[in-house]
Amino acid sequence: MTSTGPLPADLVLEGGGVKGIALTGAVVELLRGYRFERVAGSSAGAVVAAFLAAGLDADEVLRTAARLEYDRIPDSWAPVPLLAPAVGLLTRSGLHPGRYITGWVRRELADLGVVTFGDLRRDDPGDDPSLAPWQRYRLVVTATDVTRGRLLRLPWDYREYGLDPDRQPVAEAVRASLAIPYFLAPRRLRDARSGRTSTLVDGGVLSNFPIEVFDRTDAARPRWPTFGIGVGDTLSDEDVSVFGVRHLPPPLRLLDSLVATTVTGRDRTYLARPCVRRRAFSVDTTGTGLTEFDVGAAERARLVAAGQRAAREFLAGWDWADYLRECRGVADPPPS
Repeated sequence: MTSTGPLPADLVLEGGGVKGIALTGAVVELLRGYRFERVAGSSAGAVVAAFLAAGLDADEVLRTAARLEYDRIPDSWAPVPLLAPAVGLLTRSGLHPGRYITGWVRRELADLGVVTFGDLRRDDPGDDPSLAPWQRYRLVVTATDVTRGRLLRLPWDYREYGLDPDRQPVAEAVRASLAIPYFLAPRRLRDARSGRTSTLVDGGVLSNFPIEVFDRTDAARPRWPTFGIGVGDTLSDEDVSVFGVRHLPPPLRLLDSLVATTVTGRDRTYLARPCVRRRAFSVDTTGTGLTEFDVGAAERARLVAAGQRAAREFLAGWDWADYLRECRGVADPPPS
């Protein structure tokens, strides 16, 4: 017997700055046939993931995305053009404070009844039994602790800092994942036990596309698929910039390119595996730069349409039974 309602799935969204606009088109298309039990994301993917975890449907995703004023994301430390970003970079390690995007995410989520990760707790007896209580949430976002040199999966890893995951603000975790090095100022996380403060930056520095985050670790077959959506495999000549300044001294130009490549890069070895590629797809975002936050309405519409097109093409070739048989060794998968 085949289900007539939306099918369950988990979803993982890649980061990519402005390229993340394409994610909205892709998820809207997937929502026509699937409901997402858990969602993970990095950077821009963390923003979309948070709203999906809060329960938005396809129409609400589009309406929420339309309310985000992208040109306000690169905000200013002070009303002093040129000087304020330079001072911010030197004293706060970021050209922009990121106050606008932090406040916007916080307000939009609060309107949906989501403030802390406790509002996104998920207790399902059918989950992998190895999942600890502090891993049972509908949302996971990645960040990078450059003080301790480690990847963070939030809210899971808050306990490593003596913090209760249930009580941590979702918007703050998303903002940490958005902290493109040197572009948006990093966030601070204080260990409640030792008092030690860590500096957190973009999750994409260490894991821009954590598609394996929801994979079962026991011997049971997965109950539903995990889909992954990326926003481009390579950087074009237009994209290798975080600062958005064409004429930089060679050392700064190298640093600029290094940061952009790091943030938008992936673990290509892992993602090149055939069975990983079977459950993931990329949206062609060529021509849109990582930090082109002055993107106009026409370009935003183009990216959304590209996401929808990529999702339709993926779904046309997707077969859950084939995936289970060929990639999980399940000869007779259960009916949907």
